[in-house]
Amino acid sequence: MELKSKTIEQFRVHAKDTGSSDVQIALLTERINHLTEHLKANVKDHSSRRGLLIMVSQRRRLLDYLHSTDEGRYFSVTKKLKLRK
Repeated sequence: MELKSKTIEQFRVHAKDTGSSDVQIALLTERINHLTEHLKANVKDHSSRRGLLIMVSQRRRLLDYLHSTDEGRYFSVTKKLKLRK
């Protein structure tokens, strides 16, 4: 819960922001990274792998939306999360 609050605080657009695209992308990235580590240790966990693929595609859709609406925020979010090189 503390990690989630820190992430929301770091990526929010305004003071009461908890659901903007930036925050959603950051939270999904945290969950994706955590689940990736889990799947390295538990190779046969196929239901979690399916959940991971769903989260990755959701993040991709959010990134596409952010790119089409506000390129500046898109580039700052991808740079902070190290999604693009």
